[in-house]
Amino acid sequence: MPRFYCPTPLTTGDLLDLPASAARHVQVLRLQPGDAITLFNGGPEVPTSSGGEFEATVTQMGRSQVQVQVGGHTPVEREAALRVHLAVGMPANERMDWLVEKASELGVASIQPLMSERSVLRLSGERADKKQAHWQSVAVAACEQCGGNRVPRVHAVLTLAQWLKTPTPPDAAQPQRLLLSLRPESVGLREAVQSTASAITFLSGPEGGLSAVEEEAALAQGFAPVTLGPRVLRSETAAIAALAVLVISG
Repeated sequence: MPRFYCPTPLTTGDLLDLPASAARHVQVLRLQPGDAITLFNGGPEVPTSSGGEFEATVTQMGRSQVQVQVGGHTPVEREAALRVHLAVGMPANERMDWLVEKASELGVASIQPLMSERSVLRLSGERADKKQAHWQSVAVAACEQCGGNRVPRVHAVLTLAQWLKTPTPPDAAQPQRLLLSLRPESVGLREAVQSTASAITFLSGPEGGLSAVEEEAALAQGFAPVTLGPRVLRSETAAIAALAVLVISG
């Protein structure tokens, strides 16, 4: 059954117009009145969402408008027990799109795009705002496809120095902080995860990694250096591999 993110409060029995993006998707799929769909609203736009899914039925189709009637609620959750907030040096070209998509499929709690000394991709102003909106839509589409009921927030682009001043996500007072590093004292990611951790902020650099000065700044903020093993991975691969390990460990 087609699934759509509907960033608005949902109540059984309500008639509502789908947001423009979902309405376009319904029309592309050539759905008709009477067809059943699934709605979910867990995400950054509806922080008080109870999660789960709602059955819904298409009631009207217009040229650009789709009306549905909200049906029963199913309190199903498919999110990881361990909330992982990924802060990542943005890879260049379309690799960031891929990273956001795969991180959303794996169940990342949030994504913080960063610019650091060795970053190839540099964004600011309107261009940065457009990229953030684009990546947020990529996260929505990934959750619609994979069955996730809580869309991760993709934060505004920051420099690493800006972000290190406030690296704590709002839903976790004391998340464990881990830094992907080649430092000799780095420990394996699995063994570094504390058994009591309910949330982790994971920092991964761009192509070429973080500089020594940047790593020292992160360590000063309580980040512990970890490794994924002896292989040298692309920046986007490393971030997704780490996220997979953390989700499985959690």
